[in-house]
Amino acid sequence: MVNRMPVNMSERIVSTPGTCGGKPRIAGHRIRVQDVAIWYERLGMTPDAIVDEYPTITLSDVHVALAYYYDHVEEIQQQIREGEAYAAEMAAKTPSLLRQKLAERNEKNKVSS
Repeated sequence: MVNRMPVNMSERIVSTPGTCGGKPRIAGHRIRVQDVAIWYERLGMTPDAIVDEYPTITLSDVHVALAYYYDHVEEIQQQIREGEAYAAEMAAKTPSLLRQKLAERNEKNKVSS
C-alpha cells in the first residue's frame, strides 16, 4: 500500500507582496503559476520537460502549480493578459535599439549613395 500524504496547496503555492508582483508562485522559488501554465499550455512543454528546464523545482511542484492554475483559471488568465498588455505598452514606449541602428544604417547608406 502506498502512503500518500495530502497536498497542502497553501504551503506549496504562495503569494508574497514584493515577490513576483505578489502573483502565486511555487514556494521557495520565483517561478509563478502563470509561468508553468504558459509553458504547459502555450509552449506544449510536458511537466517532465519543465523540470528538465528548471531543475530546482520538482515534478510535484509542477503538478501542484497546474492544479492551482486549473482551480483559478480566470484569475491566472487575467494576470497573463495584464502582463502581456504591460509588455506591449513598454515595447511601444521603448524603441528597439536594433531597429534604431538599422534605421541609422539605412539613412547613412542613402546619403552615401
